[in-house]
Amino acid sequence: MRTSPWLVATYTVIILLGILIALPNALPQSTLQRLPSWLPHQQVSLGLDLRGGSHLVLEVDEADLTRERLQSLLQDARRVLREKNIQPKSVVRNQNQIVVTLNDQAQTDEAVTQLRTLGNTIATGISAGQSDLSVTTSGGNIIVAFSAAGISSNVDSAVQQSLEVIRQRVDQVGVAEPTIQRIGGNRVLVQLPGAQDPTRLRQLLGSTAKMSFHMLAPNNAPGPGVTMLKDDEGNTYPVLDRVEISGDRLSDARVSFDQSQQPVVSFRFDSAGATRFADITRQNVGNPFAIVLDDKVLSAPVIREPITGGSGQISGNFSTDTANTLAAMLRAGALPAKLTVIEERTVGADLGADAIQMGIYSGLVGFVLVAAFIFLLYGTWGILANVALLIHTILTFSALTLVGATLTLPGIAGVVLGIGLAVDANVLINERIREETRKGKGSFAAIDTGFRRAYSTIIDGNMTALIAAAILFWFGTGPVRGFAVTMALGLIISMFTSVAFVRVSMIEITRRFKLKTINIKPLLPVFYPYDKHIQFMKARFFGVTVSALLSAASVVLFFHPGLNYGVDFRGGIQMSVKTQEAADLAKFREGLNSLGLGEVSLQSYGDNNTMAVRAQRQDGGEEAQTAAVTKLKDEIVKIDPSATVTGTDVIGPKVSGELAWAGILSVVIASLAMLLYIWYRFEWPFAVGAIVTLILDVTKCIGFFALTGLDFNLTAIAAILTLVGYSVNDKVVVYDRMRENMRLYKSMPLRELIDKSINETLARSIYTNVTAFLALLPMAIWGGSAVESFAIPMVFGILVAAASSVFIAAPILLFLGDWRTRHRAAVSSNDDKVDIIPPSSRKSAG
Repeated sequence: MRTSPWLVATYTVIILLGILIALPNALPQSTLQRLPSWLPHQQVSLGLDLRGGSHLVLEVDEADLTRERLQSLLQDARRVLREKNIQPKSVVRNQNQIVVTLNDQAQTDEAVTQLRTLGNTIATGISAGQSDLSVTTSGGNIIVAFSAAGISSNVDSAVQQSLEVIRQRVDQVGVAEPTIQRIGGNRVLVQLPGAQDPTRLRQLLGSTAKMSFHMLAPNNAPGPGVTMLKDDEGNTYPVLDRVEISGDRLSDARVSFDQSQQPVVSFRFDSAGATRFADITRQNVGNPFAIVLDDKVLSAPVIREPITGGSGQISGNFSTDTANTLAAMLRAGALPAKLTVIEERTVGADLGADAIQMGIYSGLVGFVLVAAFIFLLYGTWGILANVALLIHTILTFSALTLVGATLTLPGIAGVVLGIGLAVDANVLINERIREETRKGKGSFAAIDTGFRRAYSTIIDGNMTALIAAAILFWFGTGPVRGFAVTMALGLIISMFTSVAFVRVSMIEITRRFKLKTINIKPLLPVFYPYDKHIQFMKARFFGVTVSALLSAASVVLFFHPGLNYGVDFRGGIQMSVKTQEAADLAKFREGLNSLGLGEVSLQSYGDNNTMAVRAQRQDGGEEAQTAAVTKLKDEIVKIDPSATVTGTDVIGPKVSGELAWAGILSVVIASLAMLLYIWYRFEWPFAVGAIVTLILDVTKCIGFFALTGLDFNLTAIAAILTLVGYSVNDKVVVYDRMRENMRLYKSMPLRELIDKSINETLARSIYTNVTAFLALLPMAIWGGSAVESFAIPMVFGILVAAASSVFIAAPILLFLGDWRTRHRAAVSSNDDKVDIIPPSSRKSAG
């Protein structure tokens, strides 16, 4: 058996290129800058949980947008009717439509025709070419409203425009390397690295910055066409609805200081705006006018004299930061619609640096533990497996670099788990080669047969894990998606490193050293494969009963005391707080509960200097959430001046509901997808056995969350989905051996065949579960709060999956197999009864 030199050369080039592409990730920036320009310089992008920064998701307020467009449409409708000498009795807005009543009903057709000219043609989508307006008649009235396609088009246009305005605003305040992109139909994602004040970001990105100039009502009298607006101090002003001049006429806005050195915002109009401003001030000397921003009065000075220079000042209780923010918003222009901050996550730079350190240390320790175990398990051949494992890790980072993926802390957990799963292929191959060697096969025959028989099992196992990764990526967000990407890449790359690379290397080593047999021996006798025939099926009733009782207890725990739902699923505010001395939780609890924010809970984690503060979702919209965050921060610093808020999550009710639904849906869809895959690859009893076992495994995992009080959040959903994939992967190996033995031993009773299959795969199952356990154990111990909801349940889940493969999945298959045998026997017996007829009966029948 010889390997093609071209194949060896190809593998060598792939590995060398992978090392070159991954190398910049291991070099400091100073060294990287000194490398020649022709070498790769790109590094894996770090997520905000590793480098610090703010993550906001903003949603276009569809109702506000429609209301704004209708208000403009109302003025246009009056104008076009007036221009065509059509006399309306009334033109009023009624909720989301405009109702036009005419004096002369004979003018209805003409009015409808003219009103339809106000519509805009939809440019894209399935409704392209249609008008965005619906103009109909009803009971003598003309109804003008935006069509469903028109509303969708308006939202789409508003999102596109908002992206540009947000980008300009962020550039105005000098944020480096921002990520601003559209997600879904009506949302915008903004990620800003570094230390950012989330309150200022909310103000910068959530305000429409629609500035306008209005006259005040004479004698301060409210009435038709007058809206009562307030300023920051609570003073009320009767503002005329008519806009004298709009903010889009501003050409510049800068921060300056008045005579008392207080910050003010100086603005300048363009030429048309300056002319209009001069006319307004000339005609209204001695009258007050209001400068209004987003339905709030900034100032209401009295016009002392005509202002003909086209410039002015906005004064108020500004700090330098708020004045800069206002100036930046006015320069960048107004947003087309209100943007609501529905999700906010902020991570301090120090916390990000700690996360990187913990991730690297726990990952390295996990790698060393796995490598040491493999070396003890397979001796000198284990060195080859460890080299393949190292190449696997390097190629994973090179792939992350090439695809431009963002590495998060859960992503590091995905890399670590990928190492554990990559070992699975090596274990399967080595165990198969051991079997073939024990049968007396020579070296090349053992290698060839071992790889061939392990290959289908590896494919089936990896496919089930890839299904879980795909579902995670589809339904997940942010760090969870990062985890899915790293795990999927790790599984795909393991097909090269653990199968292709190891196969070529084993053949070359065998040929070079002229090995007659492949003798894979462990360094310690305890690692010899277990060859005794254990009758596992004798304990099948005990195993299923214990599992069912534990799952039933888990269901009870789910209802009481219940899961400790994180802010992802219940909405609200969650903060990470670090203090110099041990945190006095009682003192913090007393102070924070006095703020009137409802239920505020505190929990210490990691060490005595770190605690999590959770507050319920506040009534009153996003402004109430922002105010609550500010109150909490101020009170925390007041209680302990050394305390710092290292991270903040603010999740609105809409997002939390969506995340909860997506989490449930993803687990269900992933389980069904794996069921269908196993059904396709095996027979239906295997699929039933797998799905029943999955239900029992998942319920135990839920019970574990309820029992330990770990946060049940998006990371927890990632843990459950990964456990589903891992559990099925574990069962696939046993099922694959059962299917193989069914072909070899057709007359063997199913019970004996199942016991034989479990015994033959027992060594592989133990070794694989141990390697996955060792890979994740350091992450569970030192990974920190960001991954504890993933790593700790996974460590528990690995033990559950290992036991269920033997004591649950196999017995269920036996129960179904016995039923199938009894059914066939019953059918055969009935057939025999029909065929055997006594002679006398035959005569009677004849």
